[in-house]
Amino acid sequence: MKQIVKQLFLWLAILSCGITPARADVPYAHDLRQDAAAARAVQGVVLLVFVGQHCSYCETALNDFLIPMSGNADYKSRVVMRRIDRNALRDLKDFSGHPVSHREIAEDYGVRMTPTVMVFDSEGRALVKPLVGLTTLDYYGASLDQAIDQGVAKVRGKISSLAPDGY
Repeated sequence: MKQIVKQLFLWLAILSCGITPARADVPYAHDLRQDAAAARAVQGVVLLVFVGQHCSYCETALNDFLIPMSGNADYKSRVVMRRIDRNALRDLKDFSGHPVSHREIAEDYGVRMTPTVMVFDSEGRALVKPLVGLTTLDYYGASLDQAIDQGVAKVRGKISSLAPDGY
């Protein structure tokens, strides 16, 4: 009981000071070259999740899987996560630093369905087969982990060549 009371007072103190705990999130992409440099610094990958407006499956993928993962230190040390709005004209710089829109980059990567998750190296090369749609919820987290793990292994040289299908 004492522990619960202590936690309650701590939260009340934090809230009364106007301080809110940092919430993990998957921010919208603005500069993929900068994100690639951050991934390179940790020998990690860039994960792009392509979302659509009013897409309930996208919200589930983000809220139940990707946002919680983005706040986890293990993932932060291996992956830079960014969100791309598949139909938006929002500005961004691609992996080469060229200005494009979110819509254009989605078209460039052939994204037609949301959510789509793709994993890239720091040069903008896709490393694993994209995760398209929201598959069975019981396995989705494992599929994300597998894609990240495979991408990181390729970046870190643990897998010497790409698979025959380019992934």
